[in-house]
Amino acid sequence: MNDYLSFKIIKYALVGLSGVAVDFSATWIGKEEIKLNKYLANSIGFSLAVTSNYLLNRYWTFNDFEAPIGPQYLKFIIISVVGLGLNNLFLFLLLKKLRTDFYFSKLLVVVLIFLWNYTANYFYTFHQ
Repeated sequence: MNDYLSFKIIKYALVGLSGVAVDFSATWIGKEEIKLNKYLANSIGFSLAVTSNYLLNRYWTFNDFEAPIGPQYLKFIIISVVGLGLNNLFLFLLLKKLRTDFYFSKLLVVVLIFLWNYTANYFYTFHQ
C-alpha cells in the first residue's frame, strides 16, 4: 500500500472516529434520555454521523472541491443506507442471537461498517 493511500485511510478513520462520537452521543441521547426505541435511536445517530462524515471526507480526506455536491452526496447516502441496513442487521444478530451488550455490539458493528463504507466510498463516491 502506498503512502498516499495509507494517509487517506488514516484521515478516513479519523473522520470515522468523529462520526462515532456523533453517532454514539445521538444514540445515547435518543435511547437513554428521550427513551426512543434502540433501533430508532441507532438510526438517528447513524444518520447524523453520515452528514458530518460526508462533509469532512469530501473536503478533508478526499480534497474534492469540484464534484457536484448533490449527486456525490446522493452516492454517499446510498452507501450509508446500505451501511445502515447492515448496521442494524448485525446489531440485531449480536443482540438477539449472541446476547451481547448493546454498546459493545454497536462498537463491533462500527468496525464492520467502517470497512464497507471506506471501500465503497473510495471506489464509488470519491474515486478520482
